[in-house]
Amino acid sequence: MEQMDECCSTQLIDGDGSFNVEGLARFSKAVKLAECGLSYAVVSIMGPQSSGKSTLLNHLFRTNFREMDAFRGRQVATSSFADSMSQTTKGIWMAKCADIEPCTLVMDLEGTDGRERGEDDTAFEKQSALFALAVSDIVLINMWCHDIGREQAANKPLLKTVFQVMMRLFSPRKTTLLFVIRDKTRTPLENLEPVLREDIQKIWDNVPKPQAHKDTPLSEFFNVEVTALNSYEEKEEQFKEQVAALRQRFYHSIAPGGLAGDRRAVVPASGFSFSAQQIWKIIKENKDLDLPAHKVMVATVRCEEIANEKFAQLVENEEWCELEEAAQSGLVSGFGKKLSLILEECLSEYDMEAIYFEESVRNAKRQNLETRLLQLIQPAYHSVLGHLRSKTLDDFKDAFEKALKGGEAFAVASHDCTQSFIAEFGKGCADVAIKQANWDATKVRDKLHRDIEAHVDSVRAAKLSEITATYEGKLNKALAEPVESLLDAASNETWPSIRNLLQRETKTAVSGFTGALSGFDINDSTLDEMVANLERYARSVVETKAREEAGRVLIRMKDRFATLFSRDSDSMPRVWTGKEDIRGITKAARTASLKLLSVMAVLRLEEDADSIENTLALALVDTNNKKVTSVDPLASSTWEEVSAEKTLITPVQCKSLWRQFKTETEYSVSQAIAAQEANKRNNNWMPPPWAILALVVLGFNEFMTLLRNPLWLLVIFVGFLLVKALWVQLDISGEFRNGALPGLLSLSTKFLPTVMNLLKKLAEEGQTPTAPAPQRQAPLESNYGDSTQVNSDSASSNITSTENGVEHSSSLRQRQVQMN
Repeated sequence: MEQMDECCSTQLIDGDGSFNVEGLARFSKAVKLAECGLSYAVVSIMGPQSSGKSTLLNHLFRTNFREMDAFRGRQVATSSFADSMSQTTKGIWMAKCADIEPCTLVMDLEGTDGRERGEDDTAFEKQSALFALAVSDIVLINMWCHDIGREQAANKPLLKTVFQVMMRLFSPRKTTLLFVIRDKTRTPLENLEPVLREDIQKIWDNVPKPQAHKDTPLSEFFNVEVTALNSYEEKEEQFKEQVAALRQRFYHSIAPGGLAGDRRAVVPASGFSFSAQQIWKIIKENKDLDLPAHKVMVATVRCEEIANEKFAQLVENEEWCELEEAAQSGLVSGFGKKLSLILEECLSEYDMEAIYFEESVRNAKRQNLETRLLQLIQPAYHSVLGHLRSKTLDDFKDAFEKALKGGEAFAVASHDCTQSFIAEFGKGCADVAIKQANWDATKVRDKLHRDIEAHVDSVRAAKLSEITATYEGKLNKALAEPVESLLDAASNETWPSIRNLLQRETKTAVSGFTGALSGFDINDSTLDEMVANLERYARSVVETKAREEAGRVLIRMKDRFATLFSRDSDSMPRVWTGKEDIRGITKAARTASLKLLSVMAVLRLEEDADSIENTLALALVDTNNKKVTSVDPLASSTWEEVSAEKTLITPVQCKSLWRQFKTETEYSVSQAIAAQEANKRNNNWMPPPWAILALVVLGFNEFMTLLRNPLWLLVIFVGFLLVKALWVQLDISGEFRNGALPGLLSLSTKFLPTVMNLLKKLAEEGQTPTAPAPQRQAPLESNYGDSTQVNSDSASSNITSTENGVEHSSSLRQRQVQMN
């Protein structure tokens, strides 16, 4: 498969019928055949062997096909070297014509009736002839002048072969047959041409035809042209002049009126290589050649190749790769415009290369290419659209939050921001939109709208929850502590006050709550439901607080009892002097505690009357007036005319609580009674009046004796002071307050230490120098006043007793000085 270096030529098909695919590809690339489109022509030449076909082509088209040695001529050679020289062209060779527009390809076919293939081997002649007719616009028939009019002329088998193979083309195109008469004699061409046309017509008439073409004239298939050339060997200069004139006819041969015939079945230049290969394959398989179908097939294959090539180029396109990478990471400005330009460029290149192929096939493959391209870029498009949706949603959230912080009403802010950012998203979609794709962004827009609505709903729910929590907190603060205080007071006005408080605070909260919700554009039913929930919450606060207080009712009862029992009407601590009515005080305190229990027994948020207080009073306090009945009114888990939901403390629980209350308060009552009795004993230490009178009568003599002898008075007075000091120091009245025996035992242990202490103090006082009287007067008087106080501390008591002793001694001395 040799390719010549001096010019662009190659062997297309070798002598064995093998198609040179690689050689044709290199040839097409060398002559830039693909750039020609439909502006090219194919010329082939047939003729007997050694009739000068290659020589004619070399002079006519300035090619360099291999020519026969002129010295050998057509003589029969006996050696192998002679054989190779007698047949110069084997198979089919192709070359590009030099300096002819449009681009013209020339095929030099192997000569017919050659001795190398023999008389019976005509298969390759027919195959090559059919191939030439299928791909060529102009077919040159090279023939000798002296064969015209002869029955056994060398060109007759060739013409029969041409006409026979023409019948194998289903829809053949009209091909130009240019008969070149070689070695013209003196006979004018005007005389030779009619004879030649008559011979051609006879051959056409005698060729077997299909039924459809029985009466079809030769002109339907062929455009017959005739020219004559002088002998190249004898009249070389005239030959070259005639060839030069013939060459002019090949310029613009495909233009209207040009030498080329019908070009309906011609394939674009870029598909010529594949078309020729497929035609030869069909011919070799001895199949009928359907040129229109073959054209469609070539167009299908070539357009598919072009489409694949353009698709691969786009995949590797640097700009597209940058766009795709950027689309994965974020929003790309001008994405749609940039990508539309890339696609437009790609499709335009396809259109330019496939413009000459069958329109229906070209358009179908273009549509297929466009679909593939759009499938390739669709993920990037959706990615950018997703980034646009996310950015728009984030911007909406920021703007919405800013509008709410600016004091704008919720409904107005949500409506305005939604409309604004949906419109902004639409503009973004227009920027992302690709001109070649009719993609609808409605689904993404709907999803954005749903996301915005979901965010608005979440913010609305959060705001409503915040507002609700705020007013619930206000209600809790306004109701909890006042309700606790009112329940602690526990009077007949407790529940009416609680109801008024609940109504007032609920009304205030509902008013502010509805005002706060006015900007949310909430429908009436929802608003009513929210207000009802707030009212229920206010009621639940009262109920919860009431239940909490009911759980601490025993503590409250004991506190109330202790307050009323231990303090008087002026809230001063009671001192049990013996004059108080402990029974009456105890009953009043218990009645007040029972009132607390009756108040906390049930919820009274509605103005429903009940007899719980009377029932408790009759069953627990008024035992003297209790009727003897067989049924205990508190032996039940429910109150009469009170539902279980409103019950805080059941009758059975009230009875149990009262029993426990009495048990825990009895100690305080017994302590009060004991204190009262002790006080009475302390206040009644003087003897009875009759005893005093008896002492006066019976002790008259002793009294007179004392008057006659003042020294006894002094002794008695000193003894009185000593006894008084011991009385105060030992706290005898306090010791006997708890009983006689405990008092005696305590005094017996304290008597001797106290006496020793007094004597020690007196000894120390006697050794101390006597201070001036005026300076001692005020302290002595103060100390004397302090001697009447009861002091439980032993050290303080000792000092006081000692000072009292000194005080009394000093007073005695003063009285003696005055008497003297």
